[in-house]
Amino acid sequence: MSAVIIKSAGKDEAAFISKIGQQSYNETYPAILTQEQIDFMLNKNYTVDAIQALMDSGQDFYLLYEDAVPKGFVAVQNKEQSILRIEKLYLLAEDKGKGYGTKFLNFVADLAKSRDLKLLELNVNRGNPAYHFYLKQSFVVTEVVDIPYYGYILDDYVMQKDLTL
Repeated sequence: MSAVIIKSAGKDEAAFISKIGQQSYNETYPAILTQEQIDFMLNKNYTVDAIQALMDSGQDFYLLYEDAVPKGFVAVQNKEQSILRIEKLYLLAEDKGKGYGTKFLNFVADLAKSRDLKLLELNVNRGNPAYHFYLKQSFVVTEVVDIPYYGYILDDYVMQKDLTL
C-alpha cells in the first residue's frame, strides 16, 4: 500500500510546486481558456520565483507525497478573522480519483480549525470540473464573480464551506 503524506513546503520545494502547477494547468484549462491566457497565468503565477514570492507574502504551501513523490499541492492564506482561503489546489491528472483532493480538503479543514477559523473559501473557474467536486465536499456558492485580471476576465464561483456544522 502506498504511503501518502502531506507536508509543509518551503522555498526549496518551489520547483516541485511549479512543475505540478504547470502540468495540472495544462491538463485542466485548454477546454476552458485560450492558450494565450494559460501561458500568461503560468508565467505570472507558477514560476519558481512567483511561488517563492507568494510564500513571502503569507501563503502557506503544502505538498502531498505518494511514496515520497510529490503528486499535488495546496496553498492557503488567512483571509479574515474567520476564513482560511484556499488559494490553489492542484493534483496531477493521473492522480485524480484517488481521494487526494478529499485528503487535502480534510487537511486544510483541520488546519483552519487549529487556527480557530470557521470557514474555508476558494474560487473556482465556472468551467472547471473541480466545481462539482467542491459541491460534493459541502462547499456552497456564495458569489458569482467576473474578476478583471491583466486584460483577462476570471469567471469564477466563490465557494465556502462552514466548518462549524
